[in-house]
Amino acid sequence: MNWKIIGKSLTHKDMRGRILVVLAVLLIFRILAHIPVPLADPQTLHTVLQKLFNSANTPQLLSFINVLSGGALANFSIMIAGLGPYINASIIMQLLTKAIPQLEALRKEGEFGQKKINQYTRMLTLPLSIIQSIGSIYLIRQAAQSIGGIGDITANTTPGQWILMVAALSGGSMLLMWLGELVTEQSVGNGISLLITVGIVSGLPGQISRIVGSVYNKKDHITAFGHSLPLNKHALITAVALAFAVLVVTYLVVMLNEASRNLTVNYAKRVQGNRAYGGITTVLPVKLITAGVVPIIFAVAFLSVPSFVGQLLSSNHSARIAEFAKHLTTWFTTPSAQTFHTMGWQAYIYPVTYFLLVFTFTFFYTSITFNSQEIAENLQKQGGFLEGVRSGVQTEKHLSRIVNRLTFFGALSLGLLALFPIIGQLFVNQSIAIGGTSVLILVSVALQTLRAVESRSLMVTYDQYSQPDFFYDTTDTEAAASPGSRRLKFGRRLLDRSKKSK
Repeated sequence: MNWKIIGKSLTHKDMRGRILVVLAVLLIFRILAHIPVPLADPQTLHTVLQKLFNSANTPQLLSFINVLSGGALANFSIMIAGLGPYINASIIMQLLTKAIPQLEALRKEGEFGQKKINQYTRMLTLPLSIIQSIGSIYLIRQAAQSIGGIGDITANTTPGQWILMVAALSGGSMLLMWLGELVTEQSVGNGISLLITVGIVSGLPGQISRIVGSVYNKKDHITAFGHSLPLNKHALITAVALAFAVLVVTYLVVMLNEASRNLTVNYAKRVQGNRAYGGITTVLPVKLITAGVVPIIFAVAFLSVPSFVGQLLSSNHSARIAEFAKHLTTWFTTPSAQTFHTMGWQAYIYPVTYFLLVFTFTFFYTSITFNSQEIAENLQKQGGFLEGVRSGVQTEKHLSRIVNRLTFFGALSLGLLALFPIIGQLFVNQSIAIGGTSVLILVSVALQTLRAVESRSLMVTYDQYSQPDFFYDTTDTEAAASPGSRRLKFGRRLLDRSKKSK
């Protein structure tokens, strides 16, 4: 990362304007995340939700949605749906592109086809935002009843109030999608990813303050170097261990995110007219984690279904169905440190299922995003071939074998990252929403944004390398006629001085 070029680019008005626009959009997003949904007595609900998300029994789905929405779920804000509908629409369009030949042909049309697919994605986001808004209200109502200890928050709402709530949540989701695209247009990073990252980072100060508050305790004292300090010894050890674990996990996530296998690609030399093409060697990188964080999102969504079905069937008249519904709710609820000791082997059903789902979806989504057949065909059309491998079918088989091996280790790594908050709860008796998944998002988005900023900085500062103070002018015929016409003037001046001295 060239920090010197990035620093120079900040002296340009265009670069400063782009960064200020991004910061303004992020500020607007944080303001919108604190605007409550129009509902009676929102203060009581806000208090209950804060207690809910700070408890160790918070459902994994609610914690994950709250993190992605930047705390909007805990605040019962109009941004509850967040970017979830847009992300789901993007994933659905990727799947449909592989399933529907018309969309596949449209994708291959270049920029025009990509614009049409993006437009279809925006259109699909609206109905998904309405569905997710209704589902979010029901999830919060159910959590407030079962864990929060208050009644039905929608008991006295009229149809007009329901329409107002759903419209506010859907409008907030569509507004957030538009803000994300505004950030993307500034060419300093992906807007959707940046908004998700800001939502995750916004929860860090609260968690850090809780940890510091548990360490600093006037009732307890420890003696260090002859001085008595008002610190809780047990909380201090836990905080140091947690900080060390965060550093180790961050380092491992950076390594996993950047890990890739580089395949050497050679292009055959060919002559067309008076010009020669090809004859070069490039690299085809195959990442260890091609699917990113999408398998974890899929797994969390699927794990929420059994618990939701169990809660719906809990009031059934049949005793067997009610008993089965009770087991479903118990088995597929995020386990805590207490449940591992009290439930026995049943507490391991959720984490084992979670791991298997992440593992399976990693292979599934990688097979969609990395098409070995298409890559082999493109290489063959362009006259390229992998070193030591024949073009065509042999290249396709070779790529599939390499991708499957890398995906196996990538799926294991993603599964362990997904289980990191659950494992951490065995040692820290509170819900850990910002776990390995959130760290993976933070690392990938940070690296992606830094690369985009550096690329834009190079474009902004490129003109300084063609200044007449350093290089020959393009109008200098003597310099233009020479093969090395872009030599520095400094070397020319030294040559002229040596001639004069003789």
